[in-house]
Amino acid sequence: MSGTLVLVRHGQSEWNKQNLFTGWKDPDLTELGVEEAKAGGRRLKAAGYTFDLGFTSKLSRAQRTMKLILEEIGQTDLDVTENLALNERDYGDLAGLNKDDAREKWGKEQVHQWRRSYDVPPPNGESLKDTGARVWPYYLHDIQPSVLRGNTVIVSAHGNSLRALVMAIEGMTPEEILKYEIATGVPIVYKLNADSTVAEKTVLQA
Repeated sequence: MSGTLVLVRHGQSEWNKQNLFTGWKDPDLTELGVEEAKAGGRRLKAAGYTFDLGFTSKLSRAQRTMKLILEEIGQTDLDVTENLALNERDYGDLAGLNKDDAREKWGKEQVHQWRRSYDVPPPNGESLKDTGARVWPYYLHDIQPSVLRGNTVIVSAHGNSLRALVMAIEGMTPEEILKYEIATGVPIVYKLNADSTVAEKTVLQA
């Protein structure tokens, strides 16, 4: 028996638009972000997907994206679990800062290392490896078993929490995942084999 796992990064947030480090801060979606979420929902509906379970983070931009997608599909009564294990990477002292201002304060190379290294966290924050350390156990314990029972499951989360998930699902190396970008509002659909390996991957682009 194989199941289906759909991953969606939330639509553009107000802080994405302003070029701010967001992390665990909780800005809302922009008008564009709302439309990105709705468009993702329309593509899922057109492809015939309905869901047995949903999972999202404790942050409102991911929750609202999930809500907008389910409204488009006509599944507003879906059982959705919220858990901070799926929260965005915690940017610590960078959160709320403009990325250009951060480069001025700490230097371009240092900020680049914090953003793009696998295991170097910003001050008082998390690296991608740290993010994975809370995402992976939650996925293995709470999400993957439902998929392997043959269910169709949707996860609405964040760029870095989803990159950590993709790394585990696809068996990527740290170097590979650092080059991997996840577009806002674009569903990534995995069909999983019974042994949890990927049978098929589809990206529902516009």
